Amino acid sequence: MASDALSGSVLDTLAAAGCAVIGGSVVRDGGSTFFLARTNGGGRVLGVLGDAAGFSGTRHEPSGALLCAPTAAHAEALRVRLPWLRPGPLGLATSAGFGDRLGLATPGHVRALRSTGGPAAAIAPIFAQQSVRENARTGRSPQQVMDDALWGLLAEGWRLPWGADADHLKTPADVESFAAAGFSFYTIDPGDHVDDAAHAEPPDAVRRKLDALPWETLEDSLADLEARYLGRAVALEGGAETVDREALWRAAAKYGRAVAHTVVMYRHILARLGAGGFELEVSVDETASPTSVAEHLYIASELRRLGVRWVSLAPRFVGAFEKGVDYIGDLGAFEAEFARHAAVARSLGPYKLSLHSGSDKFSIYPIAARLAAGPDGAPLVHLKTAGTSYLEALRTLAVAAPALFREILGLARERYQTDRATYHVSARLDRVAAAEDLADHELASLIDQFDARQVLHVTFGSVLAVFGERLRAALAEHGEAYAGHLTTHFVRHLAPFVARGDAGAEGCGS
Repeated sequence: MASDALSGSVLDTLAAAGCAVIGGSVVRDGGSTFFLARTNGGGRVLGVLGDAAGFSGTRHEPSGALLCAPTAAHAEALRVRLPWLRPGPLGLATSAGFGDRLGLATPGHVRALRSTGGPAAAIAPIFAQQSVRENARTGRSPQQVMDDALWGLLAEGWRLPWGADADHLKTPADVESFAAAGFSFYTIDPGDHVDDAAHAEPPDAVRRKLDALPWETLEDSLADLEARYLGRAVALEGGAETVDREALWRAAAKYGRAVAHTVVMYRHILARLGAGGFELEVSVDETASPTSVAEHLYIASELRRLGVRWVSLAPRFVGAFEKGVDYIGDLGAFEAEFARHAAVARSLGPYKLSLHSGSDKFSIYPIAARLAAGPDGAPLVHLKTAGTSYLEALRTLAVAAPALFREILGLARERYQTDRATYHVSARLDRVAAAEDLADHELASLIDQFDARQVLHVTFGSVLAVFGERLRAALAEHGEAYAGHLTTHFVRHLAPFVARGDAGAEGCGS
């Protein structure tokens, strides 16, 4: 508690000045004591007692605390003094990524982890996670994403390892701003280089595509490729997997350019950060057709041959992983295919299977946790979430600021047909009630309705462009309610993956 590290007189004088110390944030480091305090307006200030070198602000008397704005410079000064505020590699521990489009969700994410696994955190967290596309729509930079996570972690007294995900990177140029901000986990998205048509085209068309592959980048030839796979069986649990010529050709035609692009991206990051300075995830989930087991074998085998090291891989699984709603598809078919993908990941890695667009897929979590269990029983799974935290923010507004929520809903309805273009969703506007048709007490129910969730989910960029300042101010005012909604929501996500054991080893190629 704050009273254990700050005297009662300090607390009283700060409170009299409108600053309520956040108890979990108080930390002593050598000759300094740091803490966060909430102001009457819902904002936060950083307090420093004792040695305040590297910090600037207003000296508060008679407490003697230096009160500082939560700036990027002060965040970096804290990282220097308190190394646990820097992200780092997490290895093969069962993990979850918590995208936060508003920069206010980390306290709720921390509380959900503690509610699920206790102080030891049974699931390794990635608290700073944002894609280039999301940053463009929210108007945030990688450094802002990192700093927002830091203030939330300080507020909650988080001291355990955590990661930061530079999500869905498509070009080497995308890497730089995330590397400069200290991100530790890099998700490569080679989806633009996947040829979805190759899995069903006539053989002569597939052969032409094979001839046009970037064989030099792949350090390979068609003859050598066939020599490695044809007539050979890959030992997997429960039997062996063989790849015939047609399956091999189609896999290479579909994913060969994606493998080459991933190699280029990996080597670029490796040159920028050095071995051991980052973790890699490979994502091929944003494609039109599912990734077959043979294709998974091809991708993993070729990346390993080319020296790529990764901790998680996101195939395109069977069924539909639409934004903001549960899995759509045959659970039996998913279970059968997931079991085979998990066998590949254990045999060619081990590495984690990553569930992208993983928010709210409650029906498949128990399946994934059971079938992807590693040697110690802990699931070799990375769960990636993003927009669901934004939806919980809107739930908070629906209860605490209904007038603002009504305006947001109106804009979301207007923008949906345009904003949905870059997302895989199937919501229909005619099934989403207009704000004027609902009483205040009915507004929150929209957050649990399929179509309304997706309409609100994919229009976040348009909403933040118009209402961002008001939305963040309302959430700051009702921060405890927001954290409570997030805690309840994410316990449902995390609980199925909690398992005993220690899965802290390195990833593929270790």
